[in-house]
Amino acid sequence: MSLPPVQQWWSAAEIAEAGLPDLPATKQGVNALAKRSGWSVQTGKSRARRGRGRGLEYHVSLFPTRARVALMQASEASAITAPNRSREQAWADLDKATPKAREKALDRLTALDEVLALEGAGLTRTEAVRAVVMQRKGDGKTASEKTLWNWLAMVEGVRRADWLPFLAPVPGGKSGDRTEVCQAFLDVVKQYFFTRSGPTLTAAYEWACDVARAEGVAVGPLWKVRRLIAEVPTHVQLYLREGPEAVGRHFPHQTRSKSYLKAMECVQTDYHKFDVFIQFPDREKPGRIQMIAVSDVYSGKFLAYRLSETANGHTVQLTFGDLVRRYGIPQHCLMDNGHEFVNKVMAGQVKHRKRFKQVQGEVLGLFPLLGIELHFATPGHGQAKPIERAFRDLCDRVAKHPAFVGAYTGRNTVEKPENYGTRAIPLADFKAVLEREIAAHNARRGRRSEVANQRSFDEVFNASYSNAPITKPTEEQQRLWLMRSEGIRAHRDNGELKVHGSRYWAEWMWQIAGQEVTVRFDPDDLMNGLQVYTMDGTFLGEAPVKRPGDFLSVEDAKEHARDKTAFKRHAKEAARLQKKMSDGKAVARLADAQNDKAGDGLPDAGVIRLPKIHPHAPKGGKRGQVAAEDEARLSAEVTRLQERIQRRPEPERDPAMEFARAMELEGMEANGQPLSVEQRAWLTDYQGTSEYRVQLRIHRGFGRQKD
Repeated sequence: MSLPPVQQWWSAAEIAEAGLPDLPATKQGVNALAKRSGWSVQTGKSRARRGRGRGLEYHVSLFPTRARVALMQASEASAITAPNRSREQAWADLDKATPKAREKALDRLTALDEVLALEGAGLTRTEAVRAVVMQRKGDGKTASEKTLWNWLAMVEGVRRADWLPFLAPVPGGKSGDRTEVCQAFLDVVKQYFFTRSGPTLTAAYEWACDVARAEGVAVGPLWKVRRLIAEVPTHVQLYLREGPEAVGRHFPHQTRSKSYLKAMECVQTDYHKFDVFIQFPDREKPGRIQMIAVSDVYSGKFLAYRLSETANGHTVQLTFGDLVRRYGIPQHCLMDNGHEFVNKVMAGQVKHRKRFKQVQGEVLGLFPLLGIELHFATPGHGQAKPIERAFRDLCDRVAKHPAFVGAYTGRNTVEKPENYGTRAIPLADFKAVLEREIAAHNARRGRRSEVANQRSFDEVFNASYSNAPITKPTEEQQRLWLMRSEGIRAHRDNGELKVHGSRYWAEWMWQIAGQEVTVRFDPDDLMNGLQVYTMDGTFLGEAPVKRPGDFLSVEDAKEHARDKTAFKRHAKEAARLQKKMSDGKAVARLADAQNDKAGDGLPDAGVIRLPKIHPHAPKGGKRGQVAAEDEARLSAEVTRLQERIQRRPEPERDPAMEFARAMELEGMEANGQPLSVEQRAWLTDYQGTSEYRVQLRIHRGFGRQKD
């Protein structure tokens, strides 16, 4: 199949000027050749010339073979510059064309191939075009002769191998020319259209027109602006109109394999709020309830769950306690970064907890204490946690359960059911249905996950759990999950601890007086005592609760007195072990040591000189008489003072006042106020008297006596 020449009809003068092989070089010679060969009498091969001069034009198919080859070569040489688009641009446009545009291009190419085939069979171009049009009408395809001539014009000067892209419809018109739009006007349209409020293009165009007219900028047509806006890449439009999150949603997701994991190697946890009205036993107004659930990442099985009205760390701790006691300690945990999960009790000293900042003096959390590595899911991205898919099943099978008809709240305030708020399900009934549905969820066969192979979550978990290395918790580790830890400071005098209004103390706690410690306790049973640890997790001991006694209870007072006496007795025994001798022996031992030290190193006098007596000094025995008189006078004065003291009447003792003083000192001691040495000595002596015991019984039985 040959390429048609650019010019199909030739006059005698044009043939002579072309200088083609085997054709005359003069007009007269060409006319003579046409007359001898009968060109004018051949149907469809000649036609009257239009314009001035008239005459005849001859079809190129009448030319000798060598002349037609020369014309074909000349046509191929000009084909490179003839099209208004480069072949690369044409093929690039075809690659971006719609399927409908591609289909039209193939249909046009087929029609032109049929025209060329008929021309090769001896028909003229006009006859071939007319025949193809008639054939297409018989096939139910509408196309006029003018349409086919337009298609031929689209590939004029183009090599046959590149016809397909040039026949494809081009945005902006058949020739590919586009109406020019002022770039300044287009920038204004983009400025108003590409905003996060998401206005329509028509509104942005009208705003841009107002600005352009005021500033003297040329306004382009809306249809052309729409096409130019469409050329902006889709992801760029999404970023400008919806933000980076919208662009991220159009990025291909990542497929994460779980086949290399084992059961209990990694667990995941999250809260889910059920769309059901619940009637709580402690209040009249119904509300919704939330579930904290822990599931195995490998198998997808729900392992533990608890219910609470709010998302809080206490319920999370209890749920993980159930998990650890039943299945063991996992190695990894996937969770959100909410405060109900990443609190100081669960994740203390984890660097991710406070935006990669560690708080000075923070308590070591339970997760790092047991060696569980935490992984935080991307916030607001449900695909990061497979447990979200399980929650979707619970929405259908729990929230829309037949037993809860009338209590379903709908997914949001817009999608409320017609019977909204007509019922509220008792909490016990809801728990029963939830337990059955979770068990059915785990046992349902036909799962299509990567590791399930049509098995149930229970079967997948059990098969892997029997062969996986599981870390079982000790009794101490189980106790950690049941308690809540808080860094509190012990009393500076006796080490007493106060938690939620309750007092805790044991004899050993004097060691931690004034120190910050960690306590773990059951928040549902504060009377069960505390487990006391250092800030770094070292166990110190147990602290029982100091139960308050009844104000008039004699038994409570006796019990407190017995405890206090026992404490004193233990302190006395401990003191005896620390001091190996009595105070008298210690004083005598010290005196001996000091006397020995004073006598050492002092030599005896070798020569003793008699004292020189003053001439006026008393003589002989008179000096001894004066000393004896002074001594007698002092003794008489001391005797007179002692008699005066003995004659002074003793003050009358008031038992009620002394008991009141004892109660005041005991209250000061109970409140941690220090007593002086005299006060403590007097109180100890008075508590050992029978008068104190009588007054104490009267006080407990009838209250404090009035004067």
